[in-house]
Amino acid sequence: MFGHGQLRLVLLALLDDREQHGYDLMQGLSDRFGGTYVPSAGTIYPRLAKLEEEGLVVGRSDGRRTVYAITAAGRAELASRRRELEGIEEQVGDSVRRLANEVRATVGDAMRSLRADLAAASAGATGTTHATGPARPTRDERPGRAELGRAEVHLAEFRAQLHADLKAAAAAGRLTDETVRHLAVRLDALRRELQASLRG
Repeated sequence: MFGHGQLRLVLLALLDDREQHGYDLMQGLSDRFGGTYVPSAGTIYPRLAKLEEEGLVVGRSDGRRTVYAITAAGRAELASRRRELEGIEEQVGDSVRRLANEVRATVGDAMRSLRADLAAASAGATGTTHATGPARPTRDERPGRAELGRAEVHLAEFRAQLHADLKAAAAAGRLTDETVRHLAVRLDALRRELQASLRG
């Protein structure tokens, strides 16, 4: 979900709102992704420990759990990387929309398959036959239909992630002409490889 160093920045932003337990931070991230992404404790706590080690957050025990708060150094880093954080927020929005579209497509496919199964079961129960011969394949049974759908999902995920990475790099002044040229060359090479594979 996040590129290198991005999750720590999001955690600082969440702690900038208020002090929070690790579980609260996990819930806050889940809320930002509309419930489509729920980080694990193994993802959150090591990063909190690293932030604490760097002096960007401080943890204190409230008896049962540790409450984390951002420090002045943490706020300074957050302020210096505000534009990068905005890019991450846009990436999160893109990810939520992409995942929501994928879920809708999956549910739609499941519903179409269910309707086809019910229709087949009904026809079998009533002894209905088709005079025109074998039934035409449903939309989901057409050759390559499922594979095309998965390929489109992969392409959308690749574009969204790469766009977010490029935008964050540009905001941080790390996107160079050489990188853009390298991207163009590699994409063209990949396209040619795939075309050769598709031609068999």
